[in-house]
Amino acid sequence: MTINNENEILLKVSEGDQRSFTLLFDMHYPNLRTYIYRITESREATEEIIQEVFIKVWEKRETLITVNSFKAYLFILSKNRTFNFLRDKAKARANELKWSIQNYESSYELDRHSLQDEYNLIIHQVVLNLPPQQQKVYCLSRHENLKYEEIAVQMGLSKETVKKHMQHALCFLKQNVKKQIDSVVSSLMLVLPFLL
Repeated sequence: MTINNENEILLKVSEGDQRSFTLLFDMHYPNLRTYIYRITESREATEEIIQEVFIKVWEKRETLITVNSFKAYLFILSKNRTFNFLRDKAKARANELKWSIQNYESSYELDRHSLQDEYNLIIHQVVLNLPPQQQKVYCLSRHENLKYEEIAVQMGLSKETVKKHMQHALCFLKQNVKKQIDSVVSSLMLVLPFLL
């Protein structure tokens, strides 16, 4: 195709001739496809970009007669559209990654809180099984943050008796909380194969 022939085709395209536009497309399509595919490595993306480039050419067809080198003009349009595509794709991947990280963190937070809640519930149930004096000492110490001396005054006991009640309560809690957790873990191990 000579430059004069291409100029004639461009003139006809600028006047809105669709057959000349199809001819122009067919002439440049193979080179554009090779060029864009090398950058995107995606057939779908390549076809989409070529369509967008030629839509742009058609929309600006009136200005084609002022273009010195249509081939250079076409490759500049293609290069810009291809890099916009790559930038958008990189942004989308970054957003997906950000969403995945946030989603993972929030599910981790939920798991952590639900485990903590489960643990607190087990402790609460074991505390309810303490003898009344030990239960009261434990609750005043752990929930109301009272010192042994304050608990002794409030309960009318010696500081040493309060201390002993607390030691027995902690020993009982340690043994029974462990048993409860072991029981929960054992139950999970039995159910787990059915969940997977």
